[in-house]
Amino acid sequence: MRRDYVVPKRIFLVIENEWGLIRRCAPIDTLLSLLHDVLEKPDRDALAERDPSGNWHITRLSSLKERVRAIAMGLRARGIVPGDRIGLMSPNRVDWIVTNLGILSAGAVTVPIYATQAHDQVAHILSDSEAKLLVVDSERTTEALRGGGVRLPPAISFDAAGDHGLAALEAAGRAARDADPAALAAIAARVTPADLAVLIYTSGTTGTPKGVMLTHGNIASNAVTSFALVKDLLLPGDPVLSILPFAHIYESTNVFGYLLRGTTVYVNRAIEKLLEDLLSVRPKMVFAVPRIFERMLNAILARAKAEGGVRAKLIPWALHTGRDYMRAKHTGAPISSTVRLQYALAHALVLKSIAPKLGLDRLEFFCSGSAPLHQDTAYTFLGADIKIVEGYGLTECSPVVTCSVPGDEKVGTVGKAIAGVELRLAEDGELLVRGPNVMKGYYHDDAATANVISDGWFHTGDIASIDADGFVRITDRKKELFKTSGGKFVAPARVESAILRSPYINQVMVTGNGRPHPAALISPNWALLRKELDLSDAATSEELSRRSEVHAFVQREVMTQTEDLDSFEQIRWIGLLPRDLTIEDGELSPTQKIKRRVVEQRYADLIERVFATAA
Repeated sequence: MRRDYVVPKRIFLVIENEWGLIRRCAPIDTLLSLLHDVLEKPDRDALAERDPSGNWHITRLSSLKERVRAIAMGLRARGIVPGDRIGLMSPNRVDWIVTNLGILSAGAVTVPIYATQAHDQVAHILSDSEAKLLVVDSERTTEALRGGGVRLPPAISFDAAGDHGLAALEAAGRAARDADPAALAAIAARVTPADLAVLIYTSGTTGTPKGVMLTHGNIASNAVTSFALVKDLLLPGDPVLSILPFAHIYESTNVFGYLLRGTTVYVNRAIEKLLEDLLSVRPKMVFAVPRIFERMLNAILARAKAEGGVRAKLIPWALHTGRDYMRAKHTGAPISSTVRLQYALAHALVLKSIAPKLGLDRLEFFCSGSAPLHQDTAYTFLGADIKIVEGYGLTECSPVVTCSVPGDEKVGTVGKAIAGVELRLAEDGELLVRGPNVMKGYYHDDAATANVISDGWFHTGDIASIDADGFVRITDRKKELFKTSGGKFVAPARVESAILRSPYINQVMVTGNGRPHPAALISPNWALLRKELDLSDAATSEELSRRSEVHAFVQREVMTQTEDLDSFEQIRWIGLLPRDLTIEDGELSPTQKIKRRVVEQRYADLIERVFATAA
């Protein structure tokens, strides 16, 4: 039996054999020691991605080891020394993982940059981090950046031929390694847990991105401790599907955890291919965000509606029946014999077939993070035998702070603190975190660091509660709470997650500071709305947003979704956005979070019209 124990400054793996004897193994204190343990295991399928023909291309562990070391030595041959920062900007692919491991193996620091990051923010990140090198997916990316006025360091492209390509770097690295085979071991021996491993910039929803300094000890402790929770559920050789951006610390740390567990990591390179990849891989575990689950449900409902006939009514009924049954079961509410019979019928006719049709028949559980998951969504999936548990974390915490696992979870909470992490609540309810996962600080910004870390406690900015069993419930972002004119505090994320249950809603932002009641700016699911209301395909979304029947339909839908909230949270008024909010227009962060200040300023006239009409 394998257990994980946290001791000051170092993490040790402790093995308990069948006689109960305990043996302490070597300390795991850097990512390079973790990586060494992974790469020295017997050969197996390690990574996979689809090739241009759509088939899965497998990277064996032996090939991964060879490529990582070649890249590390290639970087060294190009003058990169331990501590140098290297930008890494690409959509998800196996090359991203391999290059990241190569950068770390060279003793350098990875600076992840979202492939969708705005040019002004890319310029800031490269300048602030003092990046010595930039690695991108293709030369088109560097051309676009230069065209956008971004001053670039020397660049290497995954896909380029010639001296500026990744293949050339690896070839040079193999030659350099033959000449100096002990170089990488010497680097690894000098790296300490306190050394910087990743310099990752916050998404910038409230201003200029800040560089979060995460050390080898931060990320190594987080990967080991969080994945120790699933040691009995995720076994060597199990397939997992990676769908979140590697540029986010959430999935970046997950990859380390997957490698430690000995799984085969299948990389989804396009979210539009998610269902196809799920059906092909049939993964044991997937980390996701709430919007993915909402879209999956919306797709099921939309397909049922398109099919028409009996199924148009049967499938929504079955989903609602499963949701209500599971809510009653997990909250301890009485369940009548009629409700039990209805659920049995719904399960037999519809619910039992959903998981296989989605490629989820082998799934142990989904783990949801990054944003609040509405309980209705969790209960609906649970009714179809698909378990979603929530976790909570922040970039500044490497990222995992709390996590649930099957058998030790409560719907509506984000689980308990992982081993070695301490939690407490400030007087105003803000959640504070202390542990080996908390960042070193913000790069070049001592004042900002001092503002969020006091006596070792990181101030998360999230309002929370902790129950008697240690389960944490996140209410909202401290800075996003607003007060109505009636003196009631509204948590917009809670209201928005309720509204997003509707298949007719694509995006929503709740506002209303100082107003009698909150209002919502809505970007509808125009494709579904056109079918529902028989709207002309020729009309633009901007034209449709001005039509009274569209406004009335969406308003009824929003009011229905919020009728189970407290009266002061219920939405009575809406404004229809003429288009979707986008990253390119600066309205969304690279992680798809709405930049509230930007949207409120850009749509100030619409907001005023909404409240003027309400008055």
